[in-house]
Amino acid sequence: MDWDDAMGVPITFSNKHNPEQFEILGADTDFAGKLGSGYVKGNRKYARIVIQRKL
Repeated sequence: MDWDDAMGVPITFSNKHNPEQFEILGADTDFAGKLGSGYVKGNRKYARIVIQRKL
């Protein structure tokens, strides 16, 4: 609610997405290096959706 920058959320977020409140920017793989990604010890563990709060 008080975070203005991009953030990674679980892919299940899409079930409850409110387009009036958040904009979907893409998948975490599109932002690798900037936000990190769902890797643990070099193995892919989970996917994230990158969103940003609409101002």
